[in-house]
Amino acid sequence: MAPLVEMQEISKAFPGVQALSEVSLRVNTGEIVCVLGENGAGKSTLMKILSGVHQADSGKVFVDGTERQFKSTQEAYEFGISTVYQELNLCSNLTAMENIFIGREQRGAVGFISYSRMQKETEELFSTLGVDVQADVRVAKLGVAQQQMVEIAKALSFQARVIIMDEPTSSLTSREIDTLFTLMERLKKEGVGIIFISHKLSEVFRIADRVVVLRDGALAGERNTVETNEQELIGLMVGRDLGELFSQRQNKPGTDVVMELKELSGPPKLEDISFKLHKGEILGLSGLVGAGRTELAMLIMGAEKKTGGQIWLDGSPVEIRKPADAVQRGIGYVSEDRKQLALVLEMSVRENVTMAVHPRILNRFGFFDADKEKEVVQQFVNRLRIKISSQENVVESLSGGNQQKVVISKWLATEPKVLILDEPTRGIDVGAKAEVHRIITDLADHGVSILLISSELQEVLALSDRVLVLHEGRLKATLDRSEATQERIMSAALKEGR
Repeated sequence: MAPLVEMQEISKAFPGVQALSEVSLRVNTGEIVCVLGENGAGKSTLMKILSGVHQADSGKVFVDGTERQFKSTQEAYEFGISTVYQELNLCSNLTAMENIFIGREQRGAVGFISYSRMQKETEELFSTLGVDVQADVRVAKLGVAQQQMVEIAKALSFQARVIIMDEPTSSLTSREIDTLFTLMERLKKEGVGIIFISHKLSEVFRIADRVVVLRDGALAGERNTVETNEQELIGLMVGRDLGELFSQRQNKPGTDVVMELKELSGPPKLEDISFKLHKGEILGLSGLVGAGRTELAMLIMGAEKKTGGQIWLDGSPVEIRKPADAVQRGIGYVSEDRKQLALVLEMSVRENVTMAVHPRILNRFGFFDADKEKEVVQQFVNRLRIKISSQENVVESLSGGNQQKVVISKWLATEPKVLILDEPTRGIDVGAKAEVHRIITDLADHGVSILLISSELQEVLALSDRVLVLHEGRLKATLDRSEATQERIMSAALKEGR
């Protein structure tokens, strides 16, 4: 029996870059295949060729044993190939229902658009997915996790035979991931082939039948999931042994309190948050999506207006009314959405790293010092091991891991006392993740106080000196490293009541 989809010796080059070199991939009926690789390994390019976004320079694509050439995504859709992209591709001003059926609206007997029919089908899709979203709600009002589920529902609405899922769990809670994986297993039993891209190896072993590993645009290896392990896959991805991916921090923080929150409250539902952050401490902030973790960061940074409580720095209360106030007082914030909120993608590495510290890059006459700027940037390029050929490289051309290092560099240039890291390893590969972990522990060892927001419990447990757990805007637990476990964190994260 021919594979559902087969790609044979696919090659693709862009100006100055050989993205793929003779890569082959097959997906059988009712099979879940995971494609692994570091950022820049060629995963996205391979998927874009399969989905009709790009055309291969050489090689062939077969569907049910017949060669096909997809010149557009619409042609791929017609042959049952649908994609859920990591970067959400929804129109925020339209409803969930309108997003699902955009460009192919259902019509009634006399040719008019049938909103009732589309609403019914949307509700059936959401019911199947276990999604608590109204069909007529505007996407702009939905959280990232809910938007991700709308994307998945949209892909399913095409009656897809092959679904490409590019990191679909990156913004989902553990419950939503369980729902998604249950759905994937059901689709698998119905004969749907699924290509699953994820940087979370635990998910790979949980859901995939087979793993295909890419490295530097070439096929590095292929394994049946039951016949391999994490270390082998990491070795195939990065070409070297990283040792233990999550290694617990050994150093201890100081005793001086750098920042203290006293009954801090603010929108949308944060109430009476109190904790102390010590010098050189990594304070993990855990909780389910919607618990208020990012909202708390926004409150500290002055991006949201507090409704009560106080922020103290170095033993004195401070008023932070806007982000510039926070930066002036030594607080930095690495956003979870680096492309929208942390970087100017069209600008160079140099411009992004120094955009927050222009007043410091002046000569003795008060003029901008270009040589001094280059020295500052090179310091961080070396320190954080940012892989670039020039400081003038456009940030958009970098891998996800290197983009994240540029964001961290921008805030380190401000010489922060407190650095808030919101999902610092989301969407980056295991090699880059290990590098970011090294950077975080090194910063703490040099006296920077860190508030670490992460959905990966292993990451929180490995890096944190203490762990705070939020549930629906309230602080439910404060756990020392010695008592923090995945079970205790999840128990607190799911806790109801005051």
